[in-house]
Amino acid sequence: MADFTSDVPHRAPRRRGAEFHTYFVLIFLAALPFSTVRWVVDIAQRRTLNMRGPLARAWAEADRITPLLFTA
Repeated sequence: MADFTSDVPHRAPRRRGAEFHTYFVLIFLAALPFSTVRWVVDIAQRRTLNMRGPLARAWAEADRITPLLFTA
């Protein structure tokens, strides 16, 4: 029986160009105020600082949304 697992074609990762980074920065800056407000609300509700900060939340949102714009 032949082993076909070694001939799997590899897809090269896409280079993220200037347009991607421009959209990423715009989405990050737009998400920053909303993530800051949500972070303050979470601090008030949970009474702890042991959670991701507003920069990490905004970065995660931009990292989730930006690739969606480039898939089609």
